[in-house]
Amino acid sequence: MALPKKILLFAPCAFNLAETTRMVEIAKAVERHPKAREAFAVHFISDGGDFEALIERHGFALTRMEPRLTKEKIEQIAKVDRGERFAPAFTDREMITRVENELVCLGALNPVAVVTGSYVTIPLTCRILQAPLVWVIQSTWLPGFFRHGAGMTDHVRPAPLKWIADWFILQFINFWVRYGFLNPVNRAAKHFDVRGYDSIFEFWRGDITLVAEPPEFSGATLPPDHYFIGPLVPQDEFPMPDELAVIPRSEPLIYFAMGSSGTPEIVGKIVESFEGTPYRVIAPVKFLLALVPGVRVPPNVIVTDWVPAVQVNRLADLAVIHGGIGTVMTAALAGKPVVGVGMQIEQVANLACLERLGFAIRVRKSKDPSRQIQAAIEKLLRDPRAKEKAAEFAEVIARWDGPKLAADLLFQHFGAKNSAASVPSDGS
Repeated sequence: MALPKKILLFAPCAFNLAETTRMVEIAKAVERHPKAREAFAVHFISDGGDFEALIERHGFALTRMEPRLTKEKIEQIAKVDRGERFAPAFTDREMITRVENELVCLGALNPVAVVTGSYVTIPLTCRILQAPLVWVIQSTWLPGFFRHGAGMTDHVRPAPLKWIADWFILQFINFWVRYGFLNPVNRAAKHFDVRGYDSIFEFWRGDITLVAEPPEFSGATLPPDHYFIGPLVPQDEFPMPDELAVIPRSEPLIYFAMGSSGTPEIVGKIVESFEGTPYRVIAPVKFLLALVPGVRVPPNVIVTDWVPAVQVNRLADLAVIHGGIGTVMTAALAGKPVVGVGMQIEQVANLACLERLGFAIRVRKSKDPSRQIQAAIEKLLRDPRAKEKAAEFAEVIARWDGPKLAADLLFQHFGAKNSAASVPSDGS
């Protein structure tokens, strides 16, 4: 007789496109997996965001949590994350209320494990309930990467000066993340009479942690219970706009993507900077430009809603991105050189990895980085070695099936006890 399925719960921040698609890609792989689909019933929770519709489009059960995140609250969280506002992302009362509601929801669902990418209160809720937690991260969140400057001190010389810079960067990042996110979590932990988190690195660590990249991306050495799975890149979430199917190729084609977390004012200035340039530009930044009325869109720029990012990247000659892990892995999979302007520290670190691999140029975030971006585009388009290195890394990354490896690991750790058979130790 078949044993009842256990709920595998996914908790994405559904206002973040990359995180939501990563969770959806894993959930889809679980439902395709010959053993995991027999062990698990997939369920999602979310407290708000435009991409809840994406979850439901695939037919996944979704519980909408309270209190709901307003657009104003989402923007506050984004500004704290981008370092544009020095304030806690949530008040203590908001934290406690959210955890109280999650305790009721998880108590009813009784999940075999909870999978998240940055849902701030879920790790604490899991700690209170002693529910298994799975983080999906990238290696640029690991302490080793942070202790060596988080990609921000790569060009500092001599070595002793870099060591000092690395130390100051680590202290600054730790202070900012603690004040914006971790301190409110720890005060809520005290309220619920459970142990808090000594550091952000403890907070980001699950019973198992899935690192959504190949090891060659950063060269990081993983701690125990961390597993490289390769990228989690969506392939079919959005249709190709009609105007892109017939775009002329008489000039270089630039793909300009800022994900769902770009700073709208900066995005607007970059769009305007393409005026008079010898490129055509595909820019899926329509929703960001709607937040900064008055931006002049040049005739050589096609502004769109979301597009199938891998397909459009492959059409382009070069990608201009903000360095979110979704845009980074998509450009890398397409084998394209990258110009990047990180909007927050993690994105700067991701771009540093591509720069070290030899096919990216980082531009420092400022109120208007467009002149430096245009210079970097011109330089990379004339650099055949960068194109070769991008193509070489694309071959490395294409060997990985991130969603399948994630489903294998979830079954091995949380599903085998519900099945008469288990998967081989190599996950195949």
